[in-house]
Amino acid sequence: MSLKESPAVSRDAAADGNTDSVCSQEETTELNGGKADPVLKISPDCPTKPPGCPGLNGDTEGRSAEEPRAVPLSAANLATTLAPAEQLWCSSRDQAVRLRMEGSGPGSETPVTVHQMFLETVERHGDHAALMSKKDGQWATLTWRQYYEECRAAAKSFLKLGLERFHGVGILGFNSPEWFIADVGCVLAGGLAAGIYTTNSPEACQYVAANCEANVLIVENQKQLDKILKVKDQLPHLKAIVQYKGELQQKTPFLYTWGEFMQLGEDVPNEQLDAVIDSQRANECCTLIYTSGTTGNPKGVMLSHDNITWTARTASVALNPNSKQEVIVSYLPLSHVAAQMIDIWVCMSFAGTTYFAEPDALKGSLVNTLKEVRPTGFLGVPRVWEKMQEKMKAVGAKGSPLKKRLADWAKSIGLQYNYSAMKGENVVPWGFMLSNSLVFKRVRAALGFDRCRICCTGAAPITKETLEYFLSLNIPVRELYGMSESSGPHTLSIAEYRIGSCGKVMPGCKTKLQDPDADGNGEICFWGRHVFMGYLNMPDKTAEALDEDGWLQSGDLGKHDEDDFLYITGRIKELIITAGGENIPPVPIEEAVKIEVPIISNAMLIGDKLKFLSMLLTLKCVMDDNGEPTDDLSPEALDFCRQLGVKATKVSEIVGDKEAAVYKAIQEGMERVNVRSTSNAQKVQKWVILERDFSVTGGELGPTLKLRRPIVVKMYQDKINKMYAVAAEKQ
Repeated sequence: MSLKESPAVSRDAAADGNTDSVCSQEETTELNGGKADPVLKISPDCPTKPPGCPGLNGDTEGRSAEEPRAVPLSAANLATTLAPAEQLWCSSRDQAVRLRMEGSGPGSETPVTVHQMFLETVERHGDHAALMSKKDGQWATLTWRQYYEECRAAAKSFLKLGLERFHGVGILGFNSPEWFIADVGCVLAGGLAAGIYTTNSPEACQYVAANCEANVLIVENQKQLDKILKVKDQLPHLKAIVQYKGELQQKTPFLYTWGEFMQLGEDVPNEQLDAVIDSQRANECCTLIYTSGTTGNPKGVMLSHDNITWTARTASVALNPNSKQEVIVSYLPLSHVAAQMIDIWVCMSFAGTTYFAEPDALKGSLVNTLKEVRPTGFLGVPRVWEKMQEKMKAVGAKGSPLKKRLADWAKSIGLQYNYSAMKGENVVPWGFMLSNSLVFKRVRAALGFDRCRICCTGAAPITKETLEYFLSLNIPVRELYGMSESSGPHTLSIAEYRIGSCGKVMPGCKTKLQDPDADGNGEICFWGRHVFMGYLNMPDKTAEALDEDGWLQSGDLGKHDEDDFLYITGRIKELIITAGGENIPPVPIEEAVKIEVPIISNAMLIGDKLKFLSMLLTLKCVMDDNGEPTDDLSPEALDFCRQLGVKATKVSEIVGDKEAAVYKAIQEGMERVNVRSTSNAQKVQKWVILERDFSVTGGELGPTLKLRRPIVVKMYQDKINKMYAVAAEKQ
């Protein structure tokens, strides 16, 4: 394979300078599967498909003979043009889709490209801080105007390297200004930005890079570079690799430092880049989000410009931000849709300021960044909130009896007040002001949340216990729900919320519960402009995800309450169907066990096609700097052992010796859960404690700390077999 530098690809999309003509946008309906569906109508004299992109099915008939008009490079007069499209979905990188436009109200907003949204923010708030990162212990600032110019410079360099239209730029590294600039710069240059999880193996990196036909890969450091070098000969489309942190340990023609990369495109004319930008259409693909691959190879979720810009703006309105005053901390993997949507796109829509955490954020340094930055909004996956809860409980356990009584009293007041506020009653109980002064404000300050307006959780189920713990400290953690395939959010808990609910549907979107049972539980289906274009090169998988009318089938089970709050009740693919034919959602049982037995870290229910339910358990332990579970019990686990009179300090001591008091306590907790079971089939009859906790590096958890059930079953099949073999012998 040759990785030599390629000359810039010439662009024949020239601007004609006429920005006065704006395409008409009419509400029209077309029958789609028997239902009326509002769509945009493209005027005959409007610009259509950009140069170099074939029409649908190769058909060019009916296309305007004119040169495509330019999208104005001023936000003052945003023209909107869409590429012609007949279907709501596709699986080809260079096809456009029909937008799910509403005739009026939410969902009817004018479609814009990423560049148009970016430029509008720059024109309004160009001198405001956009990106803040630590350089030699000091915060370095990029304003919105500087950020925009850096993205244009990166886009020119991508063109110089030969980035082809609709080909990938893979980004492999921890959150940083360079990550953002590479992502947005790729979009401006007409490529498809594709984040790659830093925990991926070389083979997993190769799969993503090959799938998106990546011309360029951006890597953080030597560690990530080494992964790519191992598989580069299997990447025929790769032309260059750029390392954005640290010095290069080798010199080769295809390898660049970030500084070298940013200078590459200096001689690319502005007109050449502008022509590429002008040719982009809001209903074409610009970004790929790869699923975590827990049930097979990752799928490349194609998101259009409109998916990103419409979702970002709609979510922003719901969040009710104060322009130029919002501050967030970027630390979750940007290859995941939730982090990318909030950190890059939502923040862009309201000109917020993004501070970058240290690479070891999830290993302990995050709280230091939060205390220094004091964000106005914070998103944490459930495991982040659980870790905070565990550490705060461990600190509280060391306090004096008087402090413990004060904290317990304050938390009871906090829970009472917040449940009242949740119901809209806003009854302030006696003692709340004192509790707020003595406890709540201090806890918020200790976490860096003293000016945080909105704390959110998403990406995986969170326990009621964790939500109530923070609620008792006057820190409501609001659940969000969505998918990569819905550009991130579908329901939000912002103005209103309920414990256990993931909120109400975003304005302009719709939810349908498919085939509901007697209790109202059905498969959750999505409709709206946030619904993805399709899976890259996977027409069959796309057809599985979208029904014939274009509704996205989530695979999640849910129901609504009388106030239209959505509750997730299970996942179709996670449902355990026992040998007796009973359908059992595992998450509620797993959560109940963890609440009853606080020493348990992870619990995974087993029983698919088997005669009874069993469970794999892990104990809470200390994680090392690399996120690997150690043999040392966590402070909370030690406290649990002390209460039982057990002196063990290691996981291996409890498991190896089958510590009687601990095993008895777990069995008693399991029996308390079983008593509440709705049927005998839902009772856990066997369980085993594993020698080590689950982790990302171990393979049991995905990048967002979600349980990878099929992989865990494979890893521990011997232990599972033994549980059922022992049971069979006793029969």
